[in-house]
Amino acid sequence: MRYKIIGNNLQVAALEISGNEVVYGEAGAMVYMTGNINMTTRARGGFMKGLKRKMMGESFFLTEFTTAGGNGVVAFGGNCPGTIRPLVITPEKSYNVIRDGFLCAENTVEFDMATQRKLGTGIFGGEGFILQKMTGNGTVFIHAPGDFIEKKLAPGQSLKVSTGHAVAWEDTVSFDIQRSGNVKSAMFSGEGIFVTTLTGPGTVILQSMTLGQLARSLTPYLPRSQQSSGSSGVNIKLGR
Repeated sequence: MRYKIIGNNLQVAALEISGNEVVYGEAGAMVYMTGNINMTTRARGGFMKGLKRKMMGESFFLTEFTTAGGNGVVAFGGNCPGTIRPLVITPEKSYNVIRDGFLCAENTVEFDMATQRKLGTGIFGGEGFILQKMTGNGTVFIHAPGDFIEKKLAPGQSLKVSTGHAVAWEDTVSFDIQRSGNVKSAMFSGEGIFVTTLTGPGTVILQSMTLGQLARSLTPYLPRSQQSSGSSGVNIKLGR
């Protein structure tokens, strides 16, 4: 498989496959494909894995793509403005990815759901209880708002990250939460009460903007419905 990342901050990952190569992606992530690409939707990993994904808020089905002959191209895009990054998975290097971070992968990469081991991490860490576990041997593509920042942590080296900004990290990296400071700092700094703490060894991928930040920045410009006494209507607020 060969690939090309197209665009700047509204990116598309175009994957070129041939022969018996198979790639798969999240339902609805395909942007375009050449005429010799075949698309099949199925519960990858069987009924129980599909049910597990559904119970955790993900798609029951994943979509697989193969070529009917010769080289073919299938392209995938994210569900919000952001960037795409490939991660190389090996038997010695697996990754944890936040929910909704998965975009597409080679058939040799296993995609499974996992949960946070610590209750407090799931509640306060910003990444939630559900993680996507990537194992196997191949390339997986992740997507998130903003730009990606890569940090390589030495054994025992820690990195404190604002809540929700950790996108992916090697399985060798430990993940926990800590208080961001004293009460005054938590109330007035705007950074929240907790920060995510990642401890090496291993690679950590961060995002410069979270989906929540993106949504909040757009909220003032969205249409609003307004109910008035004795009448009803829609009041459209236009931003400039």
